[in-house]
Formats: sequence, C-alpha cells, structure tokens
Amino acid sequence: MLTVILCLSTKAQTNEVPIKILSETENEPLIGATVYFEQLGKGAITNLDGVATFTDIPDGNHLISISFLGYKRLETTINLPSNSAFIFRLEEGGNELETVVIQSSRTTRTIKKIPTRIEFIGAEELGEKAIMNPTNISMVLRESTGIQMQQTSLSSGNTNIRIQGLDGRYTQLLRDGFPLYGGFSSGLSILQIPPLDLAQFEIIKGSSATLYGGGAIAGLVNMVSKTPEKEPALDIMLTQTQALGSTANVFYSKRNEKFGVTLYGSGHYQKAYDPEEDDFSNLPETTSISFNPKFFYYPSEDTTLWIGVNGTYDDRIGGDIDKIENGVNGIHQYTEENISKRISTQALYTTKIDSISSLNIKNSVSFFDRALNIPDFSFEGSQINTFTEISFERHQLNADWIFGANLYSTDFDENDSAPLQRDQQEITFGVFGKNICDFSENWILETGFRADYANDWGFFPLPRISLLYKNDANFSTRFGGGLGYKIPDIFTEEAEFINFENVLAIDKDALKAEHSYGLNIDFNYKTQLFDEIGFSINQLFYVTAIRNGLLLNTTEDAFFEFENAPDEIVSKGAETNIKFSYKNFRWFLNYALIDTRLNYLEGKPQKPLTARHNAGSVLMYESEKWRIGYETFYTGKQFLSNGTETTDFVTMGLLLMRNFKWGSTFVNFENFTDRRQNRFSPLVLPPHDDPIFPEIYAPTDGFIFSIGLIIKPFGNEED
Repeated sequence: MLTVILCLSTKAQTNEVPIKILSETENEPLIGATVYFEQLGKGAITNLDGVATFTDIPDGNHLISISFLGYKRLETTINLPSNSAFIFRLEEGGNELETVVIQSSRTTRTIKKIPTRIEFIGAEELGEKAIMNPTNISMVLRESTGIQMQQTSLSSGNTNIRIQGLDGRYTQLLRDGFPLYGGFSSGLSILQIPPLDLAQFEIIKGSSATLYGGGAIAGLVNMVSKTPEKEPALDIMLTQTQALGSTANVFYSKRNEKFGVTLYGSGHYQKAYDPEEDDFSNLPETTSISFNPKFFYYPSEDTTLWIGVNGTYDDRIGGDIDKIENGVNGIHQYTEENISKRISTQALYTTKIDSISSLNIKNSVSFFDRALNIPDFSFEGSQINTFTEISFERHQLNADWIFGANLYSTDFDENDSAPLQRDQQEITFGVFGKNICDFSENWILETGFRADYANDWGFFPLPRISLLYKNDANFSTRFGGGLGYKIPDIFTEEAEFINFENVLAIDKDALKAEHSYGLNIDFNYKTQLFDEIGFSINQLFYVTAIRNGLLLNTTEDAFFEFENAPDEIVSKGAETNIKFSYKNFRWFLNYALIDTRLNYLEGKPQKPLTARHNAGSVLMYESEKWRIGYETFYTGKQFLSNGTETTDFVTMGLLLMRNFKWGSTFVNFENFTDRRQNRFSPLVLPPHDDPIFPEIYAPTDGFIFSIGLIIKPFGNEED
C-alpha cells in the first residue's frame, strides 16, 4: 500500500509541459526551434504550431534554453506546476534567411519580403569555409549551387568565378556595396580576399544592373564586412597544411558611443607544391600580406561615417620546381610570376533625414599594380578605379523608394616599354531608381530602372522587374527579369590563359558593348516532417542570353584580336536546394543543371569547361562543443575547347572542430580522396623548357590536410 501511495505521489509531481515559440516582430510560430531543459537534459523541436511538448517534467524551477537560427538565444526559468501557458517570443538576430536584412537590396526588409531572389551565406557557414580555406573566399563560392571556380593558370592559380556557366567578367564583386577589383586584377581577385573579417555573403544570380550598373550580367556577389559592437571582439586564426602552407589571420573590433574600429590583418606563405612530382608546381610559391583597418564615427544616433583602407601585397611564382627553388638553368627555366600591389580606400556617410528617409554618400578609390613575367615576355601595368555615389532612400510602411546617381571611372595604363600599348580609360555616369511595393500580405512587386552613359559606348537603358507571392502555408515564389550590359576590355579568361601575349587592344570603332537579357523563377517551400524533422526546398529555373559576346580570335599574322559574336550565348538551367534538419544535424543537398550554348558556332555546342551536371551533399553536426561536417561534390563531364570530353569526378571533405571557452581547434581533410586532374590527363605537356599547359577542368592540388587554432580571448560569449 505504501508503495502504491509513493508511486501516485511521484506521478502527481510530474507535468506535461507545452511551450510555444513565436517571433517577436511578426508574432508567428517558429517551426523547428529547439527547446532544452538544461538540468534534465531533455530537448524537443517545435511543431507546425510552434509548440514543443514535454512529458514527465517534475515540479519546481527549471532553466530552459530556446534557440533558432536567425534569432537570439533565450535562457529563462519556468516554475511548475503552472496554470498559465508558456509562450516565449524570440528576438531576431542571426543567420536564418527569413530574418536577415540584405544589404545589397538597400532596404531594411528581411529576405522573405524582397521580390529579388537573393542567396545568403551567414557568419556560421563563412566560419566553416574560412577553416577549410583561410587564405581567400574561393571555397565559399565554389560550394554554392550553380557557381564554378574556373582556374585559368596552373602556375599562378588564377581563378575566375562563373555563375550559371557564364565567364567571370560577367559577375560583379562588391564589398559593402562598393565595386571591388575586376579588370586588370582579373583571376587574382578571388585569391586576394581573405574571409575572416566578413559577416555575410549575398549572391544575386541574373542581371542586377538597377542598383549596381554594368558588369552584373551573370549576377553579383556582395561581401558584407563585420562591424564593431560595444563588446570588444578579438579573433586569432592560425592554420598549417601538409602542403607547407601557413596562414595567420587577426581580427579586432570595438566601439563606444562616438567611435568604433575594426582592424584586420592576414599573412600567408605557401611553398611551391608538386604532389605528382612531375617537376612543375600545382600550388605556386606564394607570399601574401593584407590589411584592412576601418574607422567609424557616430556623431548621433541617426548618422554614421566610416572610412576604410585596404592594402594587399601578393607575390606568387609557379612553374618548374628546380628553377623556383634552386635557380637551375638548362631545361629548367619556365616560371610564371605575378607580383601585385593594391591600395584602396572606401568612405560611407549615411544620415537619417527623418524617421523614414535617409541620405547616403559613398566614395572609393583603388590603385592596382601588377607585373606578370614568363620567359621572354612580361605584361605590366597599373589600374586606377574610382567610384562615387549619392542616393536617397525612403522606407514607408508598404513601399520602399530608392533614387541615386553615381560616377565610375577606370584607367588602365600599360608599361610604356610594352610593344603593344593597350591603355584604356572609361567613364560611366548612371542614374537609377527602385521601388518595392506591398500590394497585400501575399503579393510584393519590385520595379527598377537605370540609365547609364559610357563615353565611347553610348547610352544603356536597364529596366528590371520582380514579383513575389507568399502565402501562410510556408510557400513562396519569385519571378523576375532584366537587362544588362558589359563594356569590352582585354581582361577576359581567354586572354588570361595566354598571359595577354600578342593580344591586341580593344578597337572601339569595330566593337560593340555586350548586351544581355535574363529571366528566372523559383519556388520555395518549408515544413516540418514527423514533428521533429525540418524540411525546405528551393527550385530555380533561369535563362540568360548575351548578344555581341566578346570573343578572342587569331589573326593571319599570329596576333589575337577581339570580335563580337555573330549570334547569342545562351545559358539556361535549373538549381535545386534541399535542406533537412533534425536536432543538431543538418543535411544539405543540391543539384545544378547548367546548359550554356554557343549559338554562334555550328551545332550550338556546350560552352567549354562547363559541366552540365553538378551535385553536392553536406552533412553537418553542430553542438556547443563540436562541429563536424562531411561533404561530397559531383562534377559531371565537360568539353575542352578542342571538343574532347573529360571524365566526371567526385570530391569529398571532412571537417572536425572542437569548441572551448578560449576558442576552437580544428582539422580539415579537403579532397581526401585525392581527386586531381593529373589522375585523368596530364597537367603539363612537353617540351620541358617551354611547356604547354592544357585547360584545367578538375582540382590540381589534390588532398590538402590542415590543422589550426582559433583563439578568442574575449568577445566569445554566446547569444
């Protein structure tokens, strides 16, 4: 009898506890939020109604933690038993797509209220990619669906970004909304942007000329820098690879009421690396140093002024290993060396005119100097770019307006001793306007128009329109399209591949600017499977066509000259992104169909070095102490310029990271199956003293093992 009473007493002291989680701003249920009883070690995921239900919870005070991507973590105490419902609201502030404000749209809207399709890579994923490659941002972009990093030189490692099968010159790189690099820096741009001081990436695929002008035919990538908080932050990252690559990154930030600062410095040294021992480097000997201080001034709550300086020195030499290491002559004489120096400034002034209006003024000046040297030939020059813009923004309850004007100039000056003088100066003036209008809770329309005038090339009208439909059942769709253009210059992938040797200058009388039109539509849906498994899918279809495409052809006297293609380059395809989440596990699946056709050639062949089929799988486990990631990527067959079909291949990677109060340690096994082009076809062809380098379609460096430390002496508190 006593046993029965004790059992009944015990049962009476436990409770069934439903806990409902809502968003603070929109008061909507958050599906897939994690609720965790700290002392009991019990956790649950919220269902379609935003409710997580627990059973057998004893009476008393209980500390619970509530977390959801994109929202600040909440720790609170509940007391049982209770007659009232437990309802908690989370404050926005993290990496979830629906809650992040996208800077490239120049509105205060969250991503789910912007009709233009924008892909977002947040701080968490950036941190993972920085571990995999702390020297530059190529890893971040390479593993994004529909984006290919095309290496154009084995010796220097020069790499261009291709979005949806289109050449790198059709993608515009931005940093904090400022045009970044391009032109003469060409394939070195991607290699000279370290990721540690970046807060997020924003990728728009398809023409994005309304706000940012020409060059964004394939799309744009906006890299958003970290800004100082009142709590100081210091990150020190040290990495060492088995390929004798050493990297150090340091980032510091702090602000007070009136002033703030971010300081970033990076140093990298790579020894020439020859994994297949064919006497030619697969990774060049590299010495790279960069710094990026920014100073912030807050004269009032409504006004901010910041000024930044970016400097980079980069020396990379690849080719014959004996020549690099020992200076051996004879047949050991081929090297390619790139020495580049960059200094640039950025300044932004923004102030609120009233509660809904603001004025922004920005300016940047960039100087880039590069010397490319191979035996018996050198290509040297400098380029100065300037950018100035003034814009007015008005954000009303159901409509956003943006108007502005900008001036962009570029001045490339080749070394005076060069036999072919290919200097080029361009000045482009543009005015633009954009409106986003909420017709209802379900329908949002974005319209924009830009008018650019470029000296020597004329006037470019650039309209754009996007429409968003979203319902209350976690479904949305976006449809959009627009026009774009690109002014010709000599810095194309084809010219880079032959080191600009015997490439003639741009003939402004014979050439036309490239023009494009593009359309895309995507569908999004997310739900909760079996109350514990989160599921989301995004399906994109797109088409982009380029008229007057810039081609590099040979002349009768063995020179190379640029011509306009007589017919269109058309890229069309589809991208699929799927995500599953279960407790601390996330599984990402992606597939890209890229069908890029050269209509100006007989038979309309697929563009060379463009895989028609690409797929990927990323499985992540994340807890407070551990982060484990396993990646698999498939690259389909491609065609070389001579029509030869390449083999397809699979690469795999594994990341292990352990978090501590003082920071983290990590090991990374990149491409641990050691897939590299040398296993399928030669990377270097004879003669040894004047080698021929075939086109690159697969990884060249193979398996890279790295270990490292991330030290955070302070500013490492959890939200």
